[in-house]
This record gives sequence, structure tokens and C-alpha cells, in this order.
Amino acid sequence: MHNVYSVGQVNSYIKNMFTQDFALSKIYIKGEVSNCKYHSTGHIYFTLKDETGTLACVMFAGQRKGLAFQMKEGQTVVALGSVNVYERDGKYQMYAKEIILDGAGLLYEKYEKLKRGLEEMGMFAQEYKQSIPRFVRKVGIVTAPTGAAVRDIMNIASRRNPYVQLILYPALVQGEGAAASIIKGIEVLDQAGVDVIIAGRGGGSIEDLWAFNEEAVARTIFECKTPIISAVGHETDVTIADYVADLRAPTPSAAAELAVFEYDSFIEDLFRYRRSFDTSFERRLNEYRNKVERLRLRLELLSPANQIREKRQLTMELENRLRMKMENILKAKRFQLEIYMEKLNGLSPVNKLNQGYAYVADNKGNTVNDIDKVKKGDCLEITVANGIIVSEVKETKSDKSFTEGQRRE
Repeated sequence: MHNVYSVGQVNSYIKNMFTQDFALSKIYIKGEVSNCKYHSTGHIYFTLKDETGTLACVMFAGQRKGLAFQMKEGQTVVALGSVNVYERDGKYQMYAKEIILDGAGLLYEKYEKLKRGLEEMGMFAQEYKQSIPRFVRKVGIVTAPTGAAVRDIMNIASRRNPYVQLILYPALVQGEGAAASIIKGIEVLDQAGVDVIIAGRGGGSIEDLWAFNEEAVARTIFECKTPIISAVGHETDVTIADYVADLRAPTPSAAAELAVFEYDSFIEDLFRYRRSFDTSFERRLNEYRNKVERLRLRLELLSPANQIREKRQLTMELENRLRMKMENILKAKRFQLEIYMEKLNGLSPVNKLNQGYAYVADNKGNTVNDIDKVKKGDCLEITVANGIIVSEVKETKSDKSFTEGQRRE
């Protein structure tokens, strides 16, 4: 037997044939999804079929970033990948890298490609975003003049602040020429001097919203000097314009609320701030008044005039205390003097003389208080209250009773 090959050799040979086929290495295949299974490992196994046949497919977990939607039975998709042989089973299958929905999927692919390109250019960067003025007076609107979006914006704006001026640029927002019309509206309003621009429309399919995914519209929004709020579709609709705009609103009504400040609330805030300011100002003013008063009292306390007054008052108090002390001392001394005077009066010879007593002295002035100091014939001078009596001793008599009484005393 010649040229006998194993199963593995045949499968490997066929695999090499598939690998060398350039057409099968990168191919788009369109079909209906069936037997779709999400494996616990993250891989997706499914089958693409049409009226002529079926093709087994797999998307590995590492390629899942190329899938932007949840795959379901019956969806018509376009899968990008390669067709090759799984040697173990000897079956060929498609290894998908990207999967997009047919029709809208092509637009979505274009959308993702443009989104990645603009993001790499930095057009979505936060540092290029302009802040939306808080108190606007003119709001420019780029949208269809008859759609629900403009009515919602007008109703919300008039309810929040009837004094804000709305300037509408009636633009095409769908179909041929829509992108150019939106660009023209943004440029006109940017030159008109409005405070903020709202560019948007109501919800719809990706085809309906496609004008806001055009690169030219995105560049116009990026280059606009006036802050722009993007308000396209419903909350789940996200366009390229939303990424480039300075602020994204989920709906046109929300855009009006973000752009137009609420007048009644502003007035209430203004009065509240005024009351708070008045209260704070009054409190601060009272604090400064009290501080000035404390400084004034301190200055007055430390002033030379006040020091002189205090010293003068202290001097007066000391003078009064000294005077009172002197008076008390004088009073005590005067009282003591009166006692001494009384005592002196009691011992005064004059008083004694007035009481009938006399002072006796010899002719030499010596006191005679004993009969033994004189003899008969001596001359004595007897002093009485009103003069001196000169006498001569004729006789002396001894009085023993007097002497004994004197001794007892």
C-alpha cells in the first residue's frame, strides 16, 4: 500500500491549505445567528446560517471587545474573522474577531471607528470642555422647527425663566443635507453672540440620528467658541456629538434645564443670601463694635489723664486715711493728756493751797516738813494760796497720831 496517511496528517494538511488561503484569513460572512451559547469561560459558540447552509463559529473571550451588543437567536449579523480547521474534530469553523449587526451594524462600525479616531485626536478630552454659564440671557437652539424637541425646550425654558431669549436656527436633523444644516446653524449662532447653544433632536434609530455622528459636525462643535450642550435622542442614545460637546444632556428637555437657570429659585436664593449677608454683616459689625469698645476702654484705662486721675484718687484716699489716722492718734493722745491733766490737777500744789494747805520753808528755802528741822526763834516762810506769811517759831508740838496715820498710808 502506498501513500497511506493518518487522520491527523490529513487534518493538518487541510488546515495548512486553509491557512495559506488569503481569502479565508480575513473574511466577512453574513448570516442568521442560531445555537448561540455564552460559555462560562467567556467564549461564544454560535452558528451562522442562510437558506443554502450553515457555518460553525466561535468568538474567544479575548475578542469579546469586538462585540458591542448581546447576540440573540435570529439576528442577522456580519462577522469578521478567519475560517480554519479544528484539527481534533476535522471540522472547519469561523474564528470571529468582530461581529456587527447587519444594516445598522455597518453604521455602528463606522460610528465606532470615527469615535476611536476622534478620541485619539483628543477631541473628547475634558480639558477642552467649556463650562456652561450659570446665568444665560440668550440661548441658541439648533434643531428642527416643528419637532417635539424644540417644543420641549421652549416649554421648559419659559417655565424656568421667562426672561431668557431663545433664538432658533431651523435645521434639518435627518436625511440628506442634515449635517451641513446643523453645521451652518452652529456657525450662525456662534457669530450671533448667544451665551450657550443647544444642538439636538428627538429620539430615533441610528440611521435617524446619523447626522450627529458625522465627523464634520463633530469638528464644528469642537471648534465652536460658544459652549454647546448636545441633546440628541433619548437617554440611551449616545452620538459622536455627545462626546465632543461641552456638556451632554440625555434629552432636549434636560438640555433646557441645564442651560436655563430657574428664575424663582434664583430669586429665593438671592433673598436667602441677602438675609444671610445681613445677619453675617450685623454680627461682624457687632464684633468690631465690641472690639473697638474694649480697645477704647483699654486706651482710656492706660491714658495719662486716667493715670493721673487714678493717682490723684489714690493720693486723696491716702490723705484721708492719714488724716483719719492722725485724728485718731490725736484723739487718743488728747484723751491721755486729759487723764494726765486730771492727775496733775490732783497733785498740783496750787490746788492743795486752795484747799487750805500751806507750804512751809525756812529762810534758806528748804522745805520744813518735820518739827525736828526747826527750833524756837527760827524764821519760817509759809506759802498760802494768795501769798507768803513770814513767821517766827515760838514753839513746836509733836502729834503722834498724825505720824502713825501717815505711816499707815
